[in-house]
Amino acid sequence: MITRIDELIGDFDRALRTVFGTAAPGRSSPAASLSDGTLTERERRHSAGLMRVNHVGEICAQALYQAQEQFAGSNALVEQFRHAAVEEEDHLAWTAERIAQLGSHVSVLNPLWFAGAYLMGAAAARLGDASSLGFVVETERQVEAHLSSHLESLPAGDSRSRAIVTQMRSDEAAHGAAAQALGAKAVPLPVRAAMRAVSRIMTTTAYYI
Repeated sequence: MITRIDELIGDFDRALRTVFGTAAPGRSSPAASLSDGTLTERERRHSAGLMRVNHVGEICAQALYQAQEQFAGSNALVEQFRHAAVEEEDHLAWTAERIAQLGSHVSVLNPLWFAGAYLMGAAAARLGDASSLGFVVETERQVEAHLSSHLESLPAGDSRSRAIVTQMRSDEAAHGAAAQALGAKAVPLPVRAAMRAVSRIMTTTAYYI
């Protein structure tokens, strides 16, 4: 029988694996069969910066889903958040691997990103299931837009990063659609604007640090 203490230990273990980069993917990386193109040093640094931003996004996604699962009001939502978190863990591992291949590092602020996202997820979940799902829909919409912009910005020769980002974008769209189908409530305009502002701070900082 799983106790509350067991659940807390499991959550803590997931948080540690997320923050310290030991996530194990359930799917092979979309870049596994591809070879590196010829990148200049400037292109390599740019690709690494964008993939670091994407990795931070996955850190935040894990925190959000963990918090929302914790406070979900129905088993259907718990299962949806768990399923999405598993696919997001794939993204986490793929981006970490690609950053290492590019000779760079993940964000040193990962613990801060995780903590902030967890608090946001918990706050959304406390507003009720419909609001929590609405937060997911809006988050995924904004992430999808970021990934699309990254596909436009990544060097043409960086086929590995491009393959990863393309699969990530497809998965994010599916997560948003699933949340919408479960009865998501539209997020108010001021909240959407605040989410975009926080996202800009995160992406700008994570590109470098």
